[in-house]
Amino acid sequence: MSCSSCTTDKSGTPKGCKSNGNCATGTCGSGNKLAVFDWLSNMTLPTGEAPFNIFEVRFKNGRKHFYKNPENLTLSMGDVVAVEGSSGHDVGIVSLAGELVKVQMKKRKVTADSEEVKKIYRKASQKDIDAWQEARDRELETQRKGREIISRLGLKMKLSDVEYQGDGTKATFYYTADERVDFRQLIRDLASAFSIRVEMRQVGMRQEAARLGGIGSCGRELCCSTWLTDFRKVNTAAARYQQLSLNPLKLAGQCGKLKCCLNYELDTYLDALQSFPKQDKVLKTEKGDAVFVKMDIFKKLLWYTYKEESFKWYKLSLDQVQEIIELNKNNELALPLEEYELEMAEETSVDFENVVGQDSLTRFDVPKKGRKNNRRNKRKPTSKKEVIQKPSNQRPKRKPQGKTVKTEEGQKVEKKRVDNRKPKPKNNSKNRKPEVKQGDKQQGQKKPNNQRRKPNNQQKKNNNDNKNNTNNEK
Repeated sequence: MSCSSCTTDKSGTPKGCKSNGNCATGTCGSGNKLAVFDWLSNMTLPTGEAPFNIFEVRFKNGRKHFYKNPENLTLSMGDVVAVEGSSGHDVGIVSLAGELVKVQMKKRKVTADSEEVKKIYRKASQKDIDAWQEARDRELETQRKGREIISRLGLKMKLSDVEYQGDGTKATFYYTADERVDFRQLIRDLASAFSIRVEMRQVGMRQEAARLGGIGSCGRELCCSTWLTDFRKVNTAAARYQQLSLNPLKLAGQCGKLKCCLNYELDTYLDALQSFPKQDKVLKTEKGDAVFVKMDIFKKLLWYTYKEESFKWYKLSLDQVQEIIELNKNNELALPLEEYELEMAEETSVDFENVVGQDSLTRFDVPKKGRKNNRRNKRKPTSKKEVIQKPSNQRPKRKPQGKTVKTEEGQKVEKKRVDNRKPKPKNNSKNRKPEVKQGDKQQGQKKPNNQRRKPNNQQKKNNNDNKNNTNNEK
C-alpha cells in the first residue's frame, strides 16, 4: 500500500513524495508513530449497535488527536480530512477508526464529552490539499527567518520546529529554553514578517529529540521518535545499580539528558541485588580487614582486597562472602581470603567447538611466509640432514656368474671366474699431484690474474700480429 506520489513516471524513474516519513498512507517510515493495526475492520457489529463515531487523526511529526464525525461521513484509514482548528480549519489524515479508538482514548484518559474532542468538517477537497501542501513548503523558510529574528533580539532560546495549520493562517513555533523567556516582542516581529497568527509552544529536550528523530548509539532509530510516549525521570542511581561508569558522554543521549534505556533493565538488576550484601560491609579475617572493590551481579562474583594490601584483589563467590559474614556475626575471624580463592575451581569455558567440521576461527591470524625465503631455503640447506638424496636411476650391477662345466661323472659344476685385474691405487690426498694445465707445465702454477684469458677482441689482434711477424721473417 502506497500513496500516488510514490509511483513512477513515464520514463520509469520513481517520483518520491519527499515527505520525510510523513506519507499519506503512514507506511513510509516513522511518520505514523505507534501505528495501530485495525484487526476488527472485517468484523461486523452486533445487530442494533451503531459504529463508534470518533476517529483518530494524525498531523505532522506523529501528533494525534480525536475528532467527532457529526455528519456521519464514510471515512476509512488514510483519508485526508478537514477538521476544526483553534481558528479556521486544519488538515490531517485518519490514522485509526472503529472500536479500537475506544481503547486508545481510554489509554490517554480522554472521554467522549471532553472539550479536546473537536469536529470533522468534511473530506479534504483538492483546494484544501493544495493549500495544505503550500503551507508545508513554507515551514523551512519560516524556521530560518525565525532563527534570524531570535538572534537579532538576543533571546536565550532555540527554535526547533515550525508547524503550519492546514489553511495557512496560523503557525506554531516549538522552542526549547533553560530559563524563562520574554518573547512578546518576538511574537510581534514574527506576525509582521509572515502575516500569520503565531503560537509559541515550549518543549523539553526529550520532546525535541522525539520530533526531530535520529539514530542512537545502539544503531537503531531513537525510541522516543518511534514508540516511546511517556518520558520517565532517569537518575544516575540507575547507572550505579547496573555497575556502569559515570561517563556523561556514554550515558547521555542526543537530547543531552540521560538515556531512557537506562530504566529498561533496572528492575532486573534490583531483583538480583537483593541477595547481595551491602558494599560498605567489611569482612574480618585472620590476616586483616577486607573491603569491597567490585562485583559481577549475574555471575554472583565479588572482589575484595585488604586495607593494608590494596594492590591484590581476591575473587570470591556470593556463598563464600555470606559465610564470612555469618562468622563475623558470631565474633569469629574467617580464614584468609587466599584460601577461599583457592577453593573456587574455575571451569574452562569453550568458546568454539568444532562440531560439524568448521574451520578454525584463527586461521587467518597466522601471517603467510614469503616466497623468496622458501626459495632461499631450498637452494641453501642449513644442515646435511635437510639434504634429500634423490634416488639414482642406474640399474644395480650384476654379480659375475661362472661357466658351467661338465665333469667326468656327468655332473654340471659352475666354475668361478678369477678376477686377474690389478687393483686400482687409492686416491690419497698425500700422493695426489697438483693438477697443472697444458699452458702452465713449465711453471707448474696457475696463471696470475693479469695473464688470464683475454677478451675475444684482444685475442684476434694478437693473432694478426703474430702472423705479420712470421711473414716478415720469411
